[in-house]
Amino acid sequence: MGNITVAILGALDYGNSLGKKGTSTDITFYNIKKGEATVTLIEPTRYPERLAPLFYAVSLSKKAIVVVDEINAAFGECLVMLQCADIKSGYIILRNYIPKEKIEPLIKGTNLEKFEYIADDPTFLREQLLAEAAKQKSPETPVGQQSIGIVPVDHAFNVKGVGVVILGVVTSGIVQKHTMLNVLPGGKTAQVRSIQKHDDEFDVAGEGDRVGLALKNVEVEDLDRGAVLTNDPSVKTSSKLETHASLVKYWQTPIKQGMVMHVGHWTQFITAKVDAVAETGDPKKPTLTLSLDKPLVYRPNDKAVLMYLEGAKLRVAGTVELP
Repeated sequence: MGNITVAILGALDYGNSLGKKGTSTDITFYNIKKGEATVTLIEPTRYPERLAPLFYAVSLSKKAIVVVDEINAAFGECLVMLQCADIKSGYIILRNYIPKEKIEPLIKGTNLEKFEYIADDPTFLREQLLAEAAKQKSPETPVGQQSIGIVPVDHAFNVKGVGVVILGVVTSGIVQKHTMLNVLPGGKTAQVRSIQKHDDEFDVAGEGDRVGLALKNVEVEDLDRGAVLTNDPSVKTSSKLETHASLVKYWQTPIKQGMVMHVGHWTQFITAKVDAVAETGDPKKPTLTLSLDKPLVYRPNDKAVLMYLEGAKLRVAGTVELP
C-alpha cells in the first residue's frame, strides 16, 4: 500500500481535525496512518500573505481538500493555483451556508468540476482518504536494473547520530537504499543511507511516497528547499528559458519586458526576469524569454507555474512549458 499527499486549502489548522501534526514552517504537514495506508496532508500556513506556501502545498500534492468559508480573492487564487498545477481530483467542503450553486460557475470548465462535494465531517473524510491510500500499490524493488527516481527537497536538517536528513515526496520513479543521487543544481552526489516513510524504515520508496532520506557525502547547506535529488538522466538544469506561456483567463496584466515574475516547479520558487515577449496572435499565449536568479531543475516537457507577486487580487498568471 502507498501514500497519498493532499493539500488542504481555505481553512488554517483544518488538518488538526484529520491527522497528527508534523513538520511546520511556512507549510504545515499532518499525517494519517492506519495499517500500511498513509496520508500526508499539507497546509499553506503563511498564505495568503505569501504566495509561495500555497504553491508548495499544491505542487507537492496529487489531491486537494478545498474548505470554503467565504468566496473572496484568496479562494479564487486557490482555484487558479489548483488548475495551473493540474490537480485533477479532491473534495470541496462548503461552510457558512454557502450553496453549491455559487461555486459551480467559478469552476466550470476546470479540473475542479471533478471534485466531490462532501459534508464537513473530519471522521468521514479521514476514512475516505485512508481508503484511497490503501488502493495505492507499494513500490517493488526492480530486479537486475538500476532504479531511477526524483525527490525534490522541502526540508533539510542535521539529526544527531544520523547526519543529514531531507524530507520530500518522490515525484516519479523509485528510490532505493544505498542509491547514489545527484544533488541539483550543482555537481554534488549523495548516497541514500536509509529511507523512512511515516517513521518506519524501508528499503525502497516509490512515486507519491512522503520520505525522510538520511544521506551521506553531502552537507545540509547543499540541500535548501528546491534542491532536487535524482539519478534520472533526462533531468535538466537551466538559468534561461525560452518558453510558451499560457495565461489564465482571469489574468489582466500584460506581460512586459523587464517584469520580475516567479517560476514554480516541484519545490522550486525562483525569481525570473522577463527579457523579451513575443506576441503569437493570442494575447493569452505569449512566447517569453526568462532569466532566472538560479538554475531551474526540470524534465523536458514539464510545466511550471508562472506567478507575479505584485498582482493585486490574483498573483497566479498561468503556466510555462519547460523545453
